[in-house]
Order: sequence, then C-alpha cells, then structure tokens
Amino acid sequence: MVASCTDDNGEPDEPTAAPVTCAELPNGKMIAARDDESGSPTDIATRPEVASGYRTGMRPVTTQTFAAATANPLATGAACEVLRDGGTAADALVTAQTVLGLVEPQSSGIGGGAFVLYYDAASKAVRAFDGRETAPAAATETYLSRISPDNPAPPVPSARASGRSIGVPGLMRMLELVHGRYGRQTWRDLFTPAVSLADNGFEISPRLASAIAESADELAADKEARDYFLNGDGNPKTEGVELVNPAYAKTLGVLATDGPQAMYEGPLAQAIVAEAGSTAGGMTPSLMTVGDLRDYRAVERDPVVTTYRGRRIVAMPGPSSGGITVASALGILENFDLPAMPPGDLDTDGGRPDPAAVHLITEAERLAYADRDKYVADPDFVPLPGRGVATILDPGYLRARAQLIRPDASLGEAEAGDLGPVPLGSHPGTEHGTSHITVADRYGNVASMTTTIESAFGSYHMVDGFLLNNQLTDFSAEPRDDDGMLLANRVSPGKRPRSSMAPTLVLSPGTAGAPAEVLAALGSPGGSVIIQFVVKTIVGMLDWGLDPQQAVSMIDFGSANSPTTNVGGEHPLVDTSDDGAHDPLVRGLRERGAEVSVEEQSSGLSALVRKDGGWIGGADPRREGAVMGDNAIY
Repeated sequence: MVASCTDDNGEPDEPTAAPVTCAELPNGKMIAARDDESGSPTDIATRPEVASGYRTGMRPVTTQTFAAATANPLATGAACEVLRDGGTAADALVTAQTVLGLVEPQSSGIGGGAFVLYYDAASKAVRAFDGRETAPAAATETYLSRISPDNPAPPVPSARASGRSIGVPGLMRMLELVHGRYGRQTWRDLFTPAVSLADNGFEISPRLASAIAESADELAADKEARDYFLNGDGNPKTEGVELVNPAYAKTLGVLATDGPQAMYEGPLAQAIVAEAGSTAGGMTPSLMTVGDLRDYRAVERDPVVTTYRGRRIVAMPGPSSGGITVASALGILENFDLPAMPPGDLDTDGGRPDPAAVHLITEAERLAYADRDKYVADPDFVPLPGRGVATILDPGYLRARAQLIRPDASLGEAEAGDLGPVPLGSHPGTEHGTSHITVADRYGNVASMTTTIESAFGSYHMVDGFLLNNQLTDFSAEPRDDDGMLLANRVSPGKRPRSSMAPTLVLSPGTAGAPAEVLAALGSPGGSVIIQFVVKTIVGMLDWGLDPQQAVSMIDFGSANSPTTNVGGEHPLVDTSDDGAHDPLVRGLRERGAEVSVEEQSSGLSALVRKDGGWIGGADPRREGAVMGDNAIY
C-alpha cells in the first residue's frame, strides 16, 4: 500500500498503489505501517498501544519530498496536510502540537512547554528555541517541599497534585517565535484541524484509555478533568469512546484569532492563575500571578554542536540537559570501535545488540549522567563551569572519561568529573512524560521538537479544555544535597527546571566550503531516559548502519548514573523469563557487573533520514506513532 499526501495540484506522483491522502484519514483509522513479518497491514487505531506494547516487524517509510512523524496518526496526518499545502516545518509544528494536545493530552499540550531545533534551509543554520516553563516570581527554594518558608508542612495533597508543581506555560510563546521566524501559512489557519476534531469528536485510543484508567483517581479530584475523562459513575472512559472537547475548541479559537498573547493576558490568563491557585479541598495553591504569565519570554539559544564519527551532532542546550548529555556520551564512545560490534540476528526489529557494545554504551552514559547531575541546570542562573559547553564536551576531557571504562566491569555509580572548583552537590532528579514531533518540509527545512506537560496528565488540573503542567517538580525539591551543598537545579524565581528532552539533528560536516546539510532528525519522549533512547538510536544509525525504523525499533537499553542497566523487556527479542536469566544480552551485562532491569520501556522515538532528496522514517513500535509524507511507501 502507499499512503500519501497529494501535492499542490492534488495529484499524487505516480504512486505504486492507490494513495490514501491525508484528508481521507478518518479518526486515524488508516494503515500507517506494515507491522508484522509477513507484511500484512495492521490498523493502528485497533492495536493495543500502551507504553508496554510493541508492534513487531514495522517497516521504514520512504517519502518523496516531505515527511512528518508524531506520536499519534491524527496529529501526523494533520501535519502532513499542512506540508502538502505548502506549509513549512514551522507551520506543521503548530498544527501537530494543537492536535496532540487533544488526542494525547496526557503527554503534552498548550499548558506545558517544549524545545525545538530548527534547520533553516535558506541560511543553512540551526537555531534552538526554548519554551520551557518557569517558576513564579514568588517561588522560594523550598517551594516544592514546604507550604511556606515558615511552615515546614509539605504541599497538599502532594507537590505534584497541588498548585506548586505548575510552571508558567511556555509552549505557545515558543511556537509564536518559531512561526514568526519560519512560518508561511497564516497562524489562524493552523488551528483548524484541532478545532474541528475537538468540536466533532475523536475516538479514545488504546494508549489514552490506558492512561486514563491508571490516573482515574487523581483526575477525579479536578472537576473539569473528572467530567471530561471519567463517566458519570466515576469509571474511566474507555477505548473507542468518542470524546468531544468544545472548551478546547473555544480556547484554540481565541489563540488562533488573537494570537498567543491571549494566553498570557486577559481572561484565559486569569483562568489559568485561578485554577493553579485553587485551594479546593485544602489544596496548597500556586503562587503564580497574571504578571508571571505576562512577563514570560521564549528564548532563542545557540545549539550544542559536536561531532561523532565524522558527522555533526546538533543538540539542545540548557536548561535541557538532554543535548549536553547525549553529546557527552557520544564523545566518550568516539574512543571505542563500536562499528566493529554490530547487532546480530538483524531483522526489522533491530536485531540483538552485542552485550560488549551495550556495556560500553551504558558505561559512557553513567559517566555523562554523573556530569549532568552535578553541573547542568538553567544556564541563565547556574552557568556551566569553565568555558561552559566547550569545557564539559572537551574531547580531551571525554577521552579521559573514556579511560575509566573497563570492558569487563561496571562503574556502578560514577563520580562526576573535575571541571573546576564548583561548590555544587549532585542530584539526578526525575522526569516522566512527553511527546515528540519530527518534520521535514519540501523547502529543505527540518524541525525536531520535544514537548511535555511532565508526568501523565501533568498536574491533573484542567482549565478551558487543556491540562496544566507539573513541570516544576523537575526542580530539586530541596535546595541542598545531604552534604549541605547547593544544587544547581534548585528552585529560583523565574528559573527554568532542568530537562532531559533531547531533540537532535545530525548534519554532514560540509566539505570544501560547502554548507552542512541535514542527514537525520530524531527525538523521543521518556523523561530522564530520553537521553538513553536517543543515544541508542544515533549509535544504531551511525555505527551499525541500521535504517531509522530498525534503530528506533531496536531493544531499548541504557543507564543513568546508577548500578542498574535497563533492557526493555517489551521487545520480542528479550527473554524476560526468570528475570532475564536466559537472555544473552542480560546475561552478558550481568557478567560485567551490571544490575539489569528488564522492565518494559516507554520510548516514543521518531527518526527521519535523508534519502535521495526525500526521507526515510521510523516511528516507535512502543507507542501509536506514525510517519507520513507525500507518496509515502511502506
């Protein structure tokens, strides 16, 4: 089958079978991939899709000119239509995000924040855009752990479910900045698909149904969330039930007509502050004000740029630790011959990784996370030591870090490197949800955007049809570690919490004066584990020659700075019986001293790779994602 977005004149370019245009996607019920070994099609909308699921045998998607990948077929289809109609990657981001906020509300939305890397084909340059939420001006260092500096009681009912977790949303300001710089289509028109879906309804997907069921008790505490996600008897709404969200349609209509400013001043801003500041049921309120919203600014930053195997890796800078930590791990791995250690039994699901290679990768990640845990935070408040990014990613420094790795033993918990006399403690922090969008347009522009409201359903607070984030819980709850050392990621007024989101672009280096060109774009949700998912995929594509679908589908593995190494037990090639005792990868890692967990992983990767003027793409079999484009051949 061929699924496509038709070109400007409405005619597909000689597809090999009858095309399914984006406009013909009814409720996402299209064959968006061949996902079994026989090549027989499977309807994504009827697949059991939760974080612990896995669609075996997914094939890469090849497009002719443009491509889009998101975590939900409805959002991918809407973005594809924008690209078909001449929109840019920036235009497609707006449409994809507003649809995701409706059909995948547990992961991202207009009440949250995001990071974008954008390659502009005209200037041959990449820019980073920071739409991370901020702490209110009235926040103190103990904002998440105490009701007030004079009252040591913790927030009620918890830091997350109280108003204290809610950061000033940054997403809409960031999309405004990106669209204003690179958009072609009218801002207002980009909201039409989401408004239409919200008014006319869509079916609850398996993944959303599972998320509602898991969070039903927490959602019941907020009246608007309860009425929307639960039935009258308090039971969660289930897969296939049609949801309509007229409140969200109205909110989007205001943002479409009046622009993003409507979210930061006026009735909508007042509604956000009122919901965050609610004391219903004795809840501890946020200290956010309308002034905090009015003063919010998205930030354009210089991306992190490093090299790996002769390619240029372009990543997100602070306050995301994702780009720096991915680049650090890759810089350490540059010192090992990973290309000589490819997976065995290679198949559409990525084959069986060599335990020796996985050991090296997880050890490099332990070292990279150790530095991340100590040094990385909002650079506007806590700069990196020395020369900043150049110091933490210095090749000589990373070479010395690589020399700490032993091929037959695990570091367990690594020490942070000595980057100078920096009086900081170390704290890993925890992060959860998120979603990812990868887009390439017909003009050569490419965008990689990771977007989040933090945990599933954010703070559980819902206002005017959308959920508010719980992003401030990405800060350290206490300002000091157990030894009394200040933590880089402590709460401060106006500060952005550290993130692990890692939208990434891979570029050719550009030789003989030629400019660099995008070779690949990728990213993933997954909280602090995002770093591991992205490293795995880059290594799979650049070191082992996997196509993007194989690299994305490959067994999820990795480690933060702890003795535990993750091996995704949801993958069909992982034997989880007897806690993995019979699995060759698990055994190989345990023989090298690692404590291995075979808990199911919840990556949501997508990757696009340049091919013959078009793109070849892969979507994560662990979620509902899909890749689409013009005359996309599956």
